[in-house]
Amino acid sequence: MQIYRNWLASSQLYTILGGYIGSILFMCVLTAIGNLESTIFGKSFQQKLFPEVMFSLIVSLIASGLVHRVATTTCFLFSMIALYYINRISQETYAVPVPTVQVHTKKRK
Repeated sequence: MQIYRNWLASSQLYTILGGYIGSILFMCVLTAIGNLESTIFGKSFQQKLFPEVMFSLIVSLIASGLVHRVATTTCFLFSMIALYYINRISQETYAVPVPTVQVHTKKRK
């Protein structure tokens, strides 16, 4: 992003593109940290909000902030949308399904 800094800051659309590239950086850093932790601590280790997600978000926001201030804002927005979908896909894939219990009620005659 630093190589194309002047180009990314030249127009509004390119600045938004810089934020999107920053959110891709967020996803890559978060995935790299998650893979490293699962290698070190085992497959059952889960990423948490404070250390892993916040660190990845700060790294991507700083990288986007070096390009343009608006790129930082759009990076944050795109990263939150990406985090929502990452969490949703993770819950669909790894969450234990909750069994549904049917309650029978007696009807009055």
